[in-house]
Amino acid sequence: MNSAVRALTPTTRALAWCLHMLIVGLLALAAGRAVTGERPHTGWIITASVLCGLVYAAGPVLPGVRDSRRTAALWLTTVGACWLVLLALTPDAVWLAFPLYFLQLHLLSRRTGLVAVVTTAAAAIVGFAAHQSSFSPAMAIGPALGAAVAVAVVWGYQALYRESEHRRRLIEELTATRSDLAAAQHTAGVLAERDRLAREIRDTLAQGLSSIQLLLRAAERTLPRAPEIATRYVDQARQAAVDNLAEARRFVAALTPPTLEGTTLAGALERLCTTTSARHRLTARFHLTGAPAQLTTAHEVALLRIAQSALANTVQHAEATVADVTLGSVGDHVVLAIVDNGCGFDPVRLPSPNPETGGFGLAAMRARAQALGGTLSIESAPGHGTALTAQLPLTPPADTELKARL
Repeated sequence: MNSAVRALTPTTRALAWCLHMLIVGLLALAAGRAVTGERPHTGWIITASVLCGLVYAAGPVLPGVRDSRRTAALWLTTVGACWLVLLALTPDAVWLAFPLYFLQLHLLSRRTGLVAVVTTAAAAIVGFAAHQSSFSPAMAIGPALGAAVAVAVVWGYQALYRESEHRRRLIEELTATRSDLAAAQHTAGVLAERDRLAREIRDTLAQGLSSIQLLLRAAERTLPRAPEIATRYVDQARQAAVDNLAEARRFVAALTPPTLEGTTLAGALERLCTTTSARHRLTARFHLTGAPAQLTTAHEVALLRIAQSALANTVQHAEATVADVTLGSVGDHVVLAIVDNGCGFDPVRLPSPNPETGGFGLAAMRARAQALGGTLSIESAPGHGTALTAQLPLTPPADTELKARL
């Protein structure tokens, strides 16, 4: 069947009902004129009209007419035969040719429908001429013009329908593509947020819990002989727990780090060094070189987290006694350097990150720097301490700044 009849829309359904009413009206007109005009064969005309109407009414009821071209062709042939009988009895049947054109073009293939329309038009011209017992070109104008109008209307409608279907499929594909894109963006956002939270937790809560553990171990070791020192370690562990609780609340509130509230990055780094020196056997010293640069919140958070993670690694692994934290600027970059006099390590032979033993610190620091378009460099060797330098551009590209916020 033609694609135009596969699915009825409200518009096509209304047109179909108009076509039904037109055929019924024309059959009633032929029968009525036979009665009122006292034409010969009145009974036969009425019978043929009723028979033609019944055969036509069976078409919309039978599902095979819409589902099979062969069934539709058989039904149209039967309707056409009944119409030819009626045309042989009365010239008024010639008007039925016009709705028959639409049926044939609508239900049959393009070539078969065109042949059927031409045949129907020729039969209408011949039948009308036979009733008039003469032929003139004017007799052919009506059926031929009706056939041309029907072909133009149906083929134009089918072209519009195909264009509409094409656009509908494009819209569906666009909608599906937008849905897939939205899902992909959602997944990317979830992964970016998961990575951000992992770095935040590692650089704050995990490091804080490690510090509490170290302080409690120190208190445990000094309890038998120096309870005053043990009490001081316990107080420091308690303060570390308070700080970590504030960090945990920040995750929920999605605010800037508590260590940056009401102060600058330089002040937060100096306080970090003071706190680290008070809690551990490490003298952490802060240095500010040059005028402090105006930094965005993303810069300050990243540099503070890198400093926290670097000092935590120094406390846990470096066995250092002194660590210098320096904040300055070189050209259009802000530079943060953390240097210690610890045991050092081989940067090429770093252990793989492991949930049990750790090893996520350097990777997290490097990820923070790269998220803002910066770099992280490490210089170290066994027995010669470690120097860690983070450089961030003062005006990072918009896409990297967006990644840092995610």
